[in-house]
Amino acid sequence: MQAWLCENPVGVDALNWKEMPTAEPGAGQIRVAIKAASLNFPDLLIVQGKYQMKPPLPFVPGTEFAGVVDAVGEGVKGFKPGDAVAAFAGTGGFASHACIPAALAMPLPPGFAFEDAAAFICTYATSHHALLDRATLQPGETVLILGAAGGVGTAAIQIAKAVGARVIAAASSDEKCARCLEIGADVTINYSRGTLREDIKALTGGKGPDVVYDPVGGDLAEPVFRSIAWRGRYLVVGFAQGQIPALPLNLALLKGASIVGVFWGEFAKREPQRNAAMLAQLAAWYAQGKIKPVLDRVLPMTELPAAFARMSSRQVVGKVVLSQP
Repeated sequence: MQAWLCENPVGVDALNWKEMPTAEPGAGQIRVAIKAASLNFPDLLIVQGKYQMKPPLPFVPGTEFAGVVDAVGEGVKGFKPGDAVAAFAGTGGFASHACIPAALAMPLPPGFAFEDAAAFICTYATSHHALLDRATLQPGETVLILGAAGGVGTAAIQIAKAVGARVIAAASSDEKCARCLEIGADVTINYSRGTLREDIKALTGGKGPDVVYDPVGGDLAEPVFRSIAWRGRYLVVGFAQGQIPALPLNLALLKGASIVGVFWGEFAKREPQRNAAMLAQLAAWYAQGKIKPVLDRVLPMTELPAAFARMSSRQVVGKVVLSQP
């Protein structure tokens, strides 16, 4: 097998594309011949040694991927060679093969493109868990999505529209805002102009959004929270801007609002049956054409450094995917 190997987690430049022995699946594992893998922000942090999880060296990065089962280990039920699967495994995806616990694999229905499947689980599961489980978003409510042109943001737009919500997509450029409208957003805000609160007020008739979906954090959080509707739900999804904001709790009191944490990975571990049901619903929505991953670029697996550079440019709309024959 071939793989991008991280032997020294000091950054992307230290990764090497190497020939390695093809591993055999252990008990409870399957081996996947990888067809496509997507980039997520933790993939960058982990090769820089900045992520909360620090795998033993050396390791193959790549959180999320899709492919075909080509071997199964002892005790595995429900999978056989030839089955198409997707997985969010933490590591191993930037390679030609990966051995993973069978419990981490999501069976793919017929017609689910590998490139779409590789960009599916993390963003759509996070957004579904956030909007429908944690925020109980209802038809007719208004949701403000920050960082709306990114991977989780584009997924959130589609999921919110699938349940009948009104979507205000906020992004950092006019080009990104235009793409959000194409994906299904009702209206947009370019927050680089510095008129975020005024724009929110104008687009909501002074009421504010019922739900805020925030994977950005930083200096956007407080002005947005000050604009939230009565009984609003503020979803803390991540901190792509780098800074973790500190919100004045008196604002929650005055608005009768909730600050709601979103940690899909922990939800999947603690509530696996509910997570499996959620993934099945998302797969059905994909088959029905209600949702579809937005792919910014599809590059060969051997061009991982270029893919990381594209992701770091903050010009990405949706997700960058690596593919191989």
